[in-house]
Amino acid sequence: MKRILCTLALCTVPFLSACKKSGESAGGEEKLTIALLPKSKGNQYFVTCEKGARVAAAELGAELLFDGPTNSDPAKQNEIVENWISLGVDVIAAAAENKDGLSTALRKARAEGIEVITYDADAQTDARSFFVNQATAKGIGDALMDNAASLTGAEGEFAILTANLTAANQNEWIEVIKARQAEKYPNMKLVDIKPCDDQKDKAQQETTNLLSAYPNLKAVVAVCSPAVPGAAEAVKQAGKTGAVKVIGLGLPSENKAYVKEGVTQAVILWKVEDLGYLTIKAAAALAKGELKAGAAEFDAGKLGKLAVEGDNILLGTPFTFNKENIDQFDF
Repeated sequence: MKRILCTLALCTVPFLSACKKSGESAGGEEKLTIALLPKSKGNQYFVTCEKGARVAAAELGAELLFDGPTNSDPAKQNEIVENWISLGVDVIAAAAENKDGLSTALRKARAEGIEVITYDADAQTDARSFFVNQATAKGIGDALMDNAASLTGAEGEFAILTANLTAANQNEWIEVIKARQAEKYPNMKLVDIKPCDDQKDKAQQETTNLLSAYPNLKAVVAVCSPAVPGAAEAVKQAGKTGAVKVIGLGLPSENKAYVKEGVTQAVILWKVEDLGYLTIKAAAALAKGELKAGAAEFDAGKLGKLAVEGDNILLGTPFTFNKENIDQFDF
């Protein structure tokens, strides 16, 4: 592990035995240190990612560092990466809040010999080796738009809630939603896009504002997980359950009550714990030289062999959770 060595002043000959790298076992065997960066460590989505990541780290005998902003703060992400560079971790796995901003710090990490992989939200391609892709942008955007159209009879006004207006992956999904609407659902109209800073309470307030500003609103589409229950609570309190459809990307556990009440009609997601697990497996393989450019598949342990398309490792396709199936899932 590429940790900074003790200074010469401390590591005089009598103290050499106390100055081994912190990642070494008593027998001198070195273990990987993998640093996992979420967009927001308080977001239940990334808490669930961490759960899967820790399972993978335990299987690998690796040390896992998990840290991120308390809210979606690109500057804080950069600060954390700089700290990990100073620590000399082996590999950083990052979900980029701001694609361009974080890429500078990740490039610096690579220049220092630290491997870099991204997950959930990609950085610039020259700032990492691989992206662990939970689902393609087209798959996510199309699923959201198609569900919204199905629920509204393919007509009427809808609004989008996002984490913030600079979230790279969410902006990609929104562009796909816009394209899908223009191509297939000409009688639907996107009236507004509002950021909620990855916070349920702010999502609730923004949805309340939307319901007031657009009395003919037919659907709210949330593209970050805290926004789904936030939007649902606003619709419920406004007495518009069923009249205004709520769908979005979210965890079944956070939305089950709303789905059962009929406030939220559909929750679309992938298995988030598996995303965290896959990210750590891929990060470790990259650091060990087992995952290389040109690979067509990746052996992801309990997840089996997954496809690699270019520099994207694909977890799978999004899944729709609804009233009929949501009780089958506990994450």
